[in-house]
Amino acid sequence: MDFTFNDEQQQFADALRRYLDKSYGFEARQAIVRSDAGVSAAHWAAFTELGLTALPVPEAHGGLNGGPVDMLVVMQELGRALVVEPYWATAVGIEALRLAGTGHGEDATLLQRAAQGEIKLAVAFHELHARYDLFAVATAASGTGEQQTLSGKKSVVLHGAQAQFWIVPARANGEIALFVVAREAAGVKLTEYRTIDGQRAATLVFDNTPARRLGGLHSGAAALEHIADYATLLLCAEAIGALDALNTATVEYTKTRQQFGQPIARFQVLQHRMVEMLIHTEQARSITYLAAMHYSSEDADERRRAISAAKVRVGQAARFVGQQAVQLHGGMGVTNEVAAAHLFKRLAIIETTLGDVDHHLARFAALPGFVSTEV
Repeated sequence: MDFTFNDEQQQFADALRRYLDKSYGFEARQAIVRSDAGVSAAHWAAFTELGLTALPVPEAHGGLNGGPVDMLVVMQELGRALVVEPYWATAVGIEALRLAGTGHGEDATLLQRAAQGEIKLAVAFHELHARYDLFAVATAASGTGEQQTLSGKKSVVLHGAQAQFWIVPARANGEIALFVVAREAAGVKLTEYRTIDGQRAATLVFDNTPARRLGGLHSGAAALEHIADYATLLLCAEAIGALDALNTATVEYTKTRQQFGQPIARFQVLQHRMVEMLIHTEQARSITYLAAMHYSSEDADERRRAISAAKVRVGQAARFVGQQAVQLHGGMGVTNEVAAAHLFKRLAIIETTLGDVDHHLARFAALPGFVSTEV
């Protein structure tokens, strides 16, 4: 299978990389992380100008109709630069509206505003008791029709405090449904905090909070799983960019660190280790590209299989490359002064977001057609 990006995709990636190299260096990123807001309005405006916010939105709503491979190109660059802006959360929210919404009325308005960078979105996947079970939803909806109320609690909503609208899974008459909740709605209690990788997350508590039920053809539990697979794919793509950056940083550091009168990059045993890091990265890249090709498959099991396989391989690569990079950096590898430490933290969070290696191995094995090799 040919994984070569077309000219348009490559030009988009090059333009984004030039901007990030010029304006989103490590020190600039750290200043944003330390700020009260934790994100930058100026960079968000620049992303809008570059077309990032419009990319995942359908053309009918003012977007560029970017598919999974287009998003993969973007997420790799954002991962390489350790971007902390709420792009992933908003892109996943856009996909939720695309899959579960009607494409008309308020759904269309939200998509148009997201494409223009006017609003940010977030999907509230997690509940405290659920661990990685998407369908362990205790948040409850009351009422009938499109306008209902929600009561419950969502935890670790990534960039929840930056979003103007949340997509919230809840139980309605015993079944999972998806709802849109405005941040300024009554009965919402929001607690924001910083995660160990410099991102922002929030806990949301709903108390008879007004919500609008999404009424598209693909709403409900199946849509929630589909959205989570999209979110997982984007995380895998971001991880590839972070792995590339971590490999580059490690090689450069070993060229400057002296031992026994010469750079440690000259030691063959360390060269072999860095080759292993590269191999792990390239294997993770290949399977992530394959998952992007299969994401839109009409066969849901094929999509699940490809996404889980990618998450497993990316998680394994994240742990191996991260640990080796820290060791090769020595004591510097765990300090806040070098990018390697922050890349490792981000990779560790990606590995545990929306299912870790063990979770996705179990999901993969449970799909039809899996044949165990155990005797």
